[in-house]
Order: sequence, then C-alpha cells, then structure tokens
Amino acid sequence: MWEREEVTPAADLADPTTGPPVCVLGLGLIGGSLVRALRDAGRDAFGFNRSGETVDAAVAAGYRASTDLDGTLDEAAATGAVIVLATPVTTIDDLLPTIARRAPGCLLTDVVSVKRAVAESVSRLAPGMRYVGGHPMAGTSQSGWAATDPALFRDAMWMVTTEDHTDADDWLTIARIALQAGSYVVPAAPDAHDRAVAAISHLPHLTAAATAAVGGGESDLALRLAAGSFRDGTRVAGTAPALQRAMLEANGIALLNVLSETIDRLIAARDELRDNGSVEGLVHDGHHARLAYEAIASAPPLPVTGVDIGAPGWAEELRRQAHQARVWMG
Repeated sequence: MWEREEVTPAADLADPTTGPPVCVLGLGLIGGSLVRALRDAGRDAFGFNRSGETVDAAVAAGYRASTDLDGTLDEAAATGAVIVLATPVTTIDDLLPTIARRAPGCLLTDVVSVKRAVAESVSRLAPGMRYVGGHPMAGTSQSGWAATDPALFRDAMWMVTTEDHTDADDWLTIARIALQAGSYVVPAAPDAHDRAVAAISHLPHLTAAATAAVGGGESDLALRLAAGSFRDGTRVAGTAPALQRAMLEANGIALLNVLSETIDRLIAARDELRDNGSVEGLVHDGHHARLAYEAIASAPPLPVTGVDIGAPGWAEELRRQAHQARVWMG
C-alpha cells in the first residue's frame, strides 16, 4: 500500500499558516468541514450560516461563525480573506450581489459540484471580482454541521479551475487551500470538469435512485435480502433530495448527455438479454472500466511535472497533464 509521504506537496504550499484568512459561506457538510480542517491546522478561518442552530453548534465546538452575513463579509473585506461559496448552487445568485457590494476586493472560490453555472453567475452578478472555482471530490450522504469532519478532504481530489485567463497568483492561493485541507489538486477547465462529474458523480446519483426505487418497489422481502451490492449501489440515494436535485439540475446539459448514453447501453443490454439470453456486452465494458479505475485509484498519484505556474502556457499544460490522471502537488 502506498504512503502519502511519498508524494507530499511542497512544504511552503501545504503550510496551513500560509495565505490570507478563509471566509466560508455555508457551514454544512463541505463548508463546515473546511472551516474545521483549516482552523484545526492553524489557519485563520471563519464562517457564516443562516441557521442559528448551525452557528451555535459551530461556536460551541470552538469555531468562529455568525448568522450576520454583512458583518462576516465586512470582516472578510477588512482582512483580505478568501471567500468560499459553500451553499447549495440554488442560493449562489442571492449571495453574489451582497458579496460584490461588501467585499469586492476579495478573491472568490467555491466548493460547488458544478463549475460553469457558478462561473456564469459570478460573471453576471459580481463581474469585478476575482474568481477561481473549486470542487473537492469528498462527501457523505449526511448533511449539516453534525456531519462535518476535519479529515473529510484528506487524500481527496480537489479540482481547481484552470483556464487560460486564470491569474497565476489567484490560482496558487486556491490550490494552497486544497493542499492545506489535505487534498490533491486536479487542474481542469470548467466544462471538462462538468462533463467528468456528470459521468462519475451525478449519473451515479440517478442510477442509485433507480436501483433503490426498483428494489424498494419489489417488496419488503427484497429489502430484507438486500446486501452489499444494494447497500453500496444506493448509498448516495440517502442524500437529502433537495440537495441532490440542486446538484443534478445545475449540471443538466452534461448530465443529459451521459444519461442518454446510459439509457442506450441499458436498452442494448435488454435487447441482448431478450434476443440472445446474454448481457455480455455491458458487463464486459463495465468490468474493464472498473479495473481501469482501480488501477488509478490504488496507485500513488502521479505529479504534474515541468510546469512553472505563471509561465507562458502553464494553464494549458496543467490541464493536459490532468487528463493523464496527474495531480498538482506544488
């Protein structure tokens, strides 16, 4: 089994005391876990949440949090904090005008599972703000402050938006946050990210829902007999429906494409079973794809090499190497 120490990021980038404070808007599973991870590591981080119950729980646990959005943003502006959008994508448009008004000089990022939709909202509602998107590939089916875990991001892949016009210093600032939370940085363009997560994250939510609905609709006998394949295959269906819908519907175009391919494959498998008594094609393709995933997931992550952040073509080269499954480690 490989050890993380073999691929530890550069010390100056991973140092949690490096960089400006971090202001997290939304203290649910992801946002709350990020505040905890950074504060526990020694970085100044504070947060906002509309729910007084959530804020009370965070404060009781020893973290800085408030229900006062204006006051939180004023502190972010005064300290030059990085602002992290960690609320459901459906709330982003309501937040951005206030952020742009009270903290226009702050660098903005997010942990939302779609990138093009957020980037378009920032461009439309906070056009003067610097923005570098992010998405940590971490989570559970639970939600809320009670589900937060400062170790949630350890060894996770954290996508950081990497476009030709991305400012190198801003990119490094956001990448550093991901490293400090314990993650690996995956550079990608927003549209490539959205296509990828539609296939490996959003589609599984729909297939999990379908499997759960079919299994649950069979009988309680089926649910009593259900074991590992049903449990693991339907885990994400346990996520709050409103959170699932917000995520899936925000990535509608990319999800439609992979959903159409899935339906085509299932129809082909149905026809093959009906006509020939076999499901060889789909099972074969799925088996080989799973083996390819296991090979990548079980090996030490390969680092991006030969890229000087800020040099001509740096963003393009990061994206190219990311498509080879390489990660940036500083």
